[in-house]
Amino acid sequence: MPGYELIGSEELSEINDIFDHGGILFRHSFDNLRKGCFKVKEFEKQFSLTMNSPYALAVTSGTAALRVALSTLNLKSGDEVITQSFTFVATVEAIIESKATPVCAEIDETLNLDPMSLEESINENTKAVIVVHMLGTPARLVEIKNICDEHKIVMIEDTAWGCGGKLQNKYLGTWGRMGTYSFDFAKTITTGEGGMILFQNESDYKKASAWHDHGHENNPKVPRWEDTRNSSGFNYRMNELQGAVGLAQLKKLSKIISAQVSNRNKIWNSLSDIKGLILRESPKESFETADALIFSVANYSMALSCRKELLKENISTKILPEATTWHFAGYWDHMPELSIKHKNLSKSFPKSKAILECAVSIPILVNMPENTPKNIRKAITSAIK
Repeated sequence: MPGYELIGSEELSEINDIFDHGGILFRHSFDNLRKGCFKVKEFEKQFSLTMNSPYALAVTSGTAALRVALSTLNLKSGDEVITQSFTFVATVEAIIESKATPVCAEIDETLNLDPMSLEESINENTKAVIVVHMLGTPARLVEIKNICDEHKIVMIEDTAWGCGGKLQNKYLGTWGRMGTYSFDFAKTITTGEGGMILFQNESDYKKASAWHDHGHENNPKVPRWEDTRNSSGFNYRMNELQGAVGLAQLKKLSKIISAQVSNRNKIWNSLSDIKGLILRESPKESFETADALIFSVANYSMALSCRKELLKENISTKILPEATTWHFAGYWDHMPELSIKHKNLSKSFPKSKAILECAVSIPILVNMPENTPKNIRKAITSAIK
C-alpha cells in the first residue's frame, strides 16, 4: 500500500542529521544554530526536481495543500468550485473553507471526474475545478484540461493518491495550474502527516508561500520579526522532522510504485479469467501508482459478498465497498454548503452511485506475502459462486 511499510534506518538517519546540526525543528530562521540544515527546503527542492515542476511548497497535510492552493484564487462568496462526487471529504472541505460553493460532478468508469458531467456543471460562477486521481489511476486529464481551458477555468489536481503516477509520460500534479499531494500514513510516501503543492508559475507560489505562513513573505532584506507582508494567512508550515522523513521516503518512491504495480498485476493475473469481473478503466498512456486493484462485479450484493469472503482470508478491502460514506458526496448531508447546489444529495449522483456500488477495491502492499494472489482468488471465486 504505502511508504509506511518501508520506514527504517534511512528516515532515522535524516532525523538524526537534524539533531547533529543544532536540533532546529522550525523550517525558518535560527541560521546561526542549525548549521545549514534545512530539511523542509531540501524536501521541496528534491520533490520539484523529481516531478519536473518549477516550484514546490511543503505543508502540514493534503487537506492543507488544497486549502493553500485555493487561497491563490481570491475566491469569494458565490464563486463555485467543481470537484467529483467520489473523493475524500477533504476536497469539499477545502472548497468550503475557501468561502466558495462546492459542486460535485459525476464520475465515469475510471472512478474519476466524468468530463461530460464536468461540462454540464460549469456556469458563469465557476472559478476552478479540482480533479482527483482516486486510488492511483489518472483522470481523463486531456479532456478535462481542454474543457477548463475553453471556459478559462483554473484546473487544480488533487494528487493525494497519485504521487509518482503519470499520463502521457507527464507526472500527475503537473498538468494543472497547481497540483496537491498528501503524505499521510497511508499514502504512497509518508511523513506521518504532511502535504505538498506544485506550482507552474512564480506568482502563485509566492502568494501561497506567504499565505501558508501567516502572510510572511520571508523577505531576505529584513529579519523575520520585521518581515514584509501583503495579506493575512494561516499556519500550515511543515516542520523539519516531517521534511527529514519526506526526504528519505522520496528516494524510495520509484521502488514503492514498482512493487505496487508488480503486485497489482500478480493479483489481477490470478483473477482475470473469472467471469463477471471487469477491471477499472484507465486513460490511454496511463502509468498508475497501483495503490489499489479495483474491479466491478454484477451488483452491490455481490460486492459485499466479495468483501465478506476476502475477510475470511484475512484480506481487507479499501474504501469500496465498505467505506463510501467518507468518500462519496451522496452521503455528505453533514455539509449544508453542498445542499446549495445539490438539494437532494442521496439522489444527486445516480451514475456515480451505480458505479461505486458494484466496485471492489483491494489495497496493494509493497511487501505482499507470496500466497496473497491465491488467497484472493479463492475468496473472489467463492463470492461469485
